[in-house]
Amino acid sequence: MKISIIGAGFVGSTTAYRLVERKMCHELVLFDVNEGIAKGKALDLRQAAPFLSSDVVIFGTSDYKQMANSNIVIITAGSPRLPGMSRDDLLVKNASIMKSIVPQIVKYAPNCIIICVTNPLDIITYLVYKLSGFDSSRVIGMAGLLDSVRFKAFLAEKLNVSASQIQTMVLGTHGDTMIPLINHTFVAGIPLKDLMSKKDIEASVDRTRHAGAEIVAHLKTGSAYFAPAGSIFEMVQAIVRNQRRIVPASAYLQGEYGFKNVYLGVPVKLGANGLEEIVEINLSDSERKALTKAYAHVQGMIKALVHNRI
Repeated sequence: MKISIIGAGFVGSTTAYRLVERKMCHELVLFDVNEGIAKGKALDLRQAAPFLSSDVVIFGTSDYKQMANSNIVIITAGSPRLPGMSRDDLLVKNASIMKSIVPQIVKYAPNCIIICVTNPLDIITYLVYKLSGFDSSRVIGMAGLLDSVRFKAFLAEKLNVSASQIQTMVLGTHGDTMIPLINHTFVAGIPLKDLMSKKDIEASVDRTRHAGAEIVAHLKTGSAYFAPAGSIFEMVQAIVRNQRRIVPASAYLQGEYGFKNVYLGVPVKLGANGLEEIVEINLSDSERKALTKAYAHVQGMIKALVHNRI
């Protein structure tokens, strides 16, 4: 198993540490256009590996050839958010970055599974899919897991319970049109509505929608990386271990939930072949209406890509 991470920033390097720690591959390539950053972090990680009893072979590089024959390629490269910016504000700049990255993935790792992390997540994943020509089962966006664990964390804090006892799922987009599924949220099997007031639930939903911006406002010059790296790791593990685990992720819809030709956050089954199934669940009228709104938002972003000739 060989895994390559494109982008050696905080998200990429933290993900690399998790993968090495859990021995998720034999060879790990940390790529960055800034070769010094990639090589420096790879060297640091190589020196940390003995503490982890890990024999993963780690490389840092700015040469795409180094990722040849990778089984999984994780794209974290791109411009991060700054205070006052939305994820959508990054579209044009990060889309142009994908145009330089994706052909290299196709050239050197034509059989890989791509996990896209770059924002705005759903539309960038759509672009990566189109540029790669890969089957949609091999191009997956990471966001639903991240939004779900954030929602869990806020609910656990509010209820003063262990987050491990909370089961929930967030669908839609990785942005303001994300949809925490209240009717599918349980605490130790107890419906959330039995434990929290409507007002407190709405406050937790709103905080989840703006969780990334809250972190950006504190950091000033960067964005979240611990929780995103953890979410990437869970997706990689499901694929490497062939867990066939059902998680929320951005997937290409071809009629599921009534939508076509768009990437949206939905429940998917992840296994050795990547996205093995899109799982359709019953949604309430309000949830289905919210998903339609999310679809319209992504469609608008696709039109923006066309308008900017990307």
